[in-house]
This record gives sequence, C-alpha cells and structure tokens, in this order.
Amino acid sequence: MSDSAVPGPNEPDLVQLLTPEGLRVDHPLYSFSGDDEQIKSFYRDMVMTRRVDSEATALQRQGELGLWASCLGQEAAQVGSGRALGGQDFVFPTYREHGVAWCQGVDPVELLALFRGTDLGGWDTKAHRFHLYTIVIGSQTLHAVGYAMGLERDGLVGTGDPDRDAAVIGYLGDGATSQGDVSEAMVFASSYNAPIVFLCQNNQWAISEPIERQSRIPLYKRAAGFGFPGVRVDGNDVLAMHAVTSDALERARSGNGPTFIEAYTYRMGAHTTSDDPTKYRLADELEHWRLKDPIERVRAYLTRSGAADDAFFAGVDDEAAALARDLRARCLALTAPSLVEAFDHVYATKTPLLVEEQAAYADYLASFEGAGSGADGSGGER
Repeated sequence: MSDSAVPGPNEPDLVQLLTPEGLRVDHPLYSFSGDDEQIKSFYRDMVMTRRVDSEATALQRQGELGLWASCLGQEAAQVGSGRALGGQDFVFPTYREHGVAWCQGVDPVELLALFRGTDLGGWDTKAHRFHLYTIVIGSQTLHAVGYAMGLERDGLVGTGDPDRDAAVIGYLGDGATSQGDVSEAMVFASSYNAPIVFLCQNNQWAISEPIERQSRIPLYKRAAGFGFPGVRVDGNDVLAMHAVTSDALERARSGNGPTFIEAYTYRMGAHTTSDDPTKYRLADELEHWRLKDPIERVRAYLTRSGAADDAFFAGVDDEAAALARDLRARCLALTAPSLVEAFDHVYATKTPLLVEEQAAYADYLASFEGAGSGADGSGGER
C-alpha cells in the first residue's frame, strides 16, 4: 500500500483502492480488476443514483411524497456492491438502497410510488432479484439468511458452476446492528454456513445516535464472535467496495459461508426527510466528509488519468437531468389506488373466496354513488 493509502491518525484502518484525491493505490489482499470503461460506468451509476435521490427529496419537500430516505454520500457503497452481484444472486435491502435498486434494474419511479403511497412496492422481486424495501429495522437480515439457507438446500451453492451457484446480500445500517434480529440472523448464518454477505453501511448515525454509543468495537470485528470473517472497507471508494464484495460473494457461492462487510461511509443528508440533522451533528463534520465525496473522487481519477473528458461528464449530467424530468413527470402521474384493488395484492393468484369478497365490496361501494362518497373507495366526504 502506498503512503497515500495509509489512514491518518483519526482515520480507521480500512480497505482502500482509490483515495479521496483520485489516486489508485494497492492493497495486499484486494484488487480491482476492471478497466477504465467499467470505472466510467460506476461514475454514471453514482451520478444517476444521486439525481434520483435529489429529485425524490425535492418531490417530498413539495408535498408529492410522504417521506424519503436519502442515500446521499453512500452511492459508492451501493453501486460498488450492487455491480458485484452475479446473475443468480439475490438482494434483501433496507429502505435506503436506491443505488442497488438502480443496479438491479428497478425503475426508480417504483421506489417513489412506495413513498407516495400509491402501492406497497410493486416491482417484480424475482425478475430483479431485489426484494421489497423493509421498514422494520434489521428484520430483512432474517429473511436474507432464510433465503440463503434455502439456496444451499436447493443445491445452488458450491457446485462449481458459475451459472448455477448463488449467494445473498443482506443490507443493513449501523443502527440495525443493535437489533436482536441481526444477532439472530448471524447466529443462524454461521451455524448453517449460509451463503450470505451481511453488508453494513456504517454511515455513522442511527438517526441521532452516533456510532460511538452503539458499539464499543468496530462493527466488522463483531463477525468474529459469530465465527465468520469481517472486513472494513472505505465505503466512499467504489473500487474497494466492488473488490471486497466480489470476493465475499464468491466465498459464499463456493460454500464457504458468510462474510460481514462494514462499509465505512457517511450519511451526508438527513436520516429521512422528517429528520433535522443540524440538531445533533456539527457542520464541520459534514464538511470533513464532503472532501471524501464518492463521486468526486472517481471524477478526479478519470480526469487525472485522461480516461474521460469534459464531453463525457457533460453527457452524464445531461442524462441525469433527463432522468430527473422523466421521473418527476411519471411520479406526478401516479394515481391513488382504490380499496377494491387491495384484493388484487393479497395472493399471487386470487382464491374463489377473495374474488367473491372483492365483488361484494365493489357492489357495496357502488351503492354510495351520488351520495357524496366516491365509488373508488377513496372515502369522499363523511
């Protein structure tokens, strides 16, 4: 590792392959094997993710979304790990993995629909290999371990066939590590050698609770107590995130069990749009992390190395602006669902009883037509 990759006196020891200044550095255990074209694609992914995030935040401030959980500053952790996923791997997210959703091909408007309240999260989880957002803190890790155990029992782990072997990533935040569900998930993952990667985005704050109050030791060291490896990565370094996640996923697919990755990053925005971070953290802390911006360091590398010119960056910016316009238009066009439609989403195939109940409810609503209450089930005046 070069001197520029050695952490300063107040910095944690972590895997880093690209410094905040945009310099490529070596690590004794991990390396990024991609080329500059792949790095340019990572840059585009991160810019698009940030633009989706900023547009969604603006929509919430204008009353078009009920809530939004920003991933500002965490784009490298999400894109680096998301692009490491193989064709059979499956993701269990929290409610903040917008960059991973982007990498898995989920239409961003489907994320906005959830926060707008027009559906419950309607993307095809099987097609995208990306489960629905989970609001209950830490519970998705149990779901992820269960799915991973199922993969092993179905003979989809350790076969040596890259088109068959699969693994799972379960995303969580630093605050979730204080939840009992996460501890139980790690016990089961270790005991059954489940093919799972626990990817913790340590963004330093569990809402207003700093990481120092949550854990006496670095989070990645907790993995040793459960009997599997833990590694801390510069979560603002997209190359390091890709390299470490790729290694952990391959370890899981090969039948060697779980890994815990602590992506050491920072939540540059609020916990959600209902939060005011100025009440519990200092402005100079935010400025310190702005200098480590995950997008700017990739831009610095691409500029310094000559791999990208102004036309490339302008083109990405134009694409992001077009995405934002399209996203806003389609979000505003989303219509409120009727209560009759709720019956369509109970089971994959409606039972005869459910069909009967839906028809009866539709008839009931129709009886109010012209009486001041909408037949669409939206309630009307009472």
